[in-house]
Amino acid sequence: SAISFLERLCLTWMFFFMMCVAERTYKQRFLFAKLFSHITSARKARKYEIPHFRLKKVENIKIWLSLRSYLKRRGPQRSVDVVVSSVFLLALSIAFICCAQVLKGHKTFLNAAYNWEFLMWEAALLLFLLRLASLGSETNKKYSNISILLTEQINLYLKMEKKPNKKEQLSLVNNVLKLSTKLLKELDSPFRLYGLTMNPLIYNITRVVILSAVSGVISDLLGFNIRV
Repeated sequence: SAISFLERLCLTWMFFFMMCVAERTYKQRFLFAKLFSHITSARKARKYEIPHFRLKKVENIKIWLSLRSYLKRRGPQRSVDVVVSSVFLLALSIAFICCAQVLKGHKTFLNAAYNWEFLMWEAALLLFLLRLASLGSETNKKYSNISILLTEQINLYLKMEKKPNKKEQLSLVNNVLKLSTKLLKELDSPFRLYGLTMNPLIYNITRVVILSAVSGVISDLLGFNIRV
């Protein structure tokens, strides 16, 4: 019993240590995204002591897009995504087991000690996933902030009125900004859950299996059929 307890304790510590590493990576990604969103603002760039430039030239837009791509790829990617996907799969598995136990007999569900352990694991994993989902969602908002490009387009239109002799050059920059806006909208991944990069298989399992199990549990508890 002592050896079994120590083994479970070590495995639990290793698992939560990997989750803490993943959370730290997500915090770094959010910090990079936050600073990146302040580059085009003179006041915020001065506050955080970072470089500042406006998107009024084609070269500046090229640098802005290249920097965005570099920051999104910076740091560990695959290893962190594997950890997050593993946590997500474990949480789904525990939720599925709990739903099956509730459907089998919801009155005797809390009588078993292992069901309490399942609930504790599920609560810990859900808190971790909610934290990552919040960080991932905020990071995506920073990188996919189209208002920056729209603001630069408005500034270009105002410059066209003040400097009609540079209208052709400013029109070229404005067209590049429009194409950049369309590009950012197309780059959003379809397999994302609140900023968490999901494997298509996991995404489909989440939609079909887990929602069906939750629907069955709710229907059993309320006494009438509900389809989620």
